[in-house]
Amino acid sequence: MMAETLDQNYSKAGYHAAQTRGSRPALVLVDFAHAYFDPEAPLYGGEGCVAARDHAIKLADAARVTGIPVIFTEVKYQPGGGDGGAFYAKVPALSCFDAGTDTQKLVDGLDVGPDDLMITKQYPSAFFGTSLAATLQFIKIDTLIIGGLTTSGCVRATCIDSISSGFVTLIAEEACGDRAAGPHEANLFDMSAKYADLISTDDAIVYMNTCGAQ
Repeated sequence: MMAETLDQNYSKAGYHAAQTRGSRPALVLVDFAHAYFDPEAPLYGGEGCVAARDHAIKLADAARVTGIPVIFTEVKYQPGGGDGGAFYAKVPALSCFDAGTDTQKLVDGLDVGPDDLMITKQYPSAFFGTSLAATLQFIKIDTLIIGGLTTSGCVRATCIDSISSGFVTLIAEEACGDRAAGPHEANLFDMSAKYADLISTDDAIVYMNTCGAQ
């Protein structure tokens, strides 16, 4: 008897099934901080992060034109990480996100517009310990398009909490970046299997245009 392939196993389980997109999406851009773009910073992510930023700029511009909410997230700690808990203790490089440091700031090319929101967090998920879920529910959002840094870290954590909070979750894969291809691709695959649909930048823009026109 031939061994079952991974594709056969996942197909039998129904993984990678497409979701029905809602009509009220929001764009969530996770942690596009200078820390991932500064070659001297311990969190430097290289070209994968640069490419993700370029796609995030396109998505943000398209969302604003169509009236789709744009929500940024940032990690910010009191200097020394007094509000960072076990996460800050586990990952010393999180000191890049201490308040007042250049590495904590939003990367050049992405700006919080007058109608955009910024969610400040201390932990991986944009939902944990923040007002994000309540805000989205109040404005009747049903679908999230998520991009950001890094794919294997805060994007994945936000993705899982997004579907756990009842939102149809779409991962803008070209707007996600990581410091290496391995964890980036593995986490995209796993999110697609269980938590989200992967969506290209072009498809996301078409989808936002359609929803914004309603």
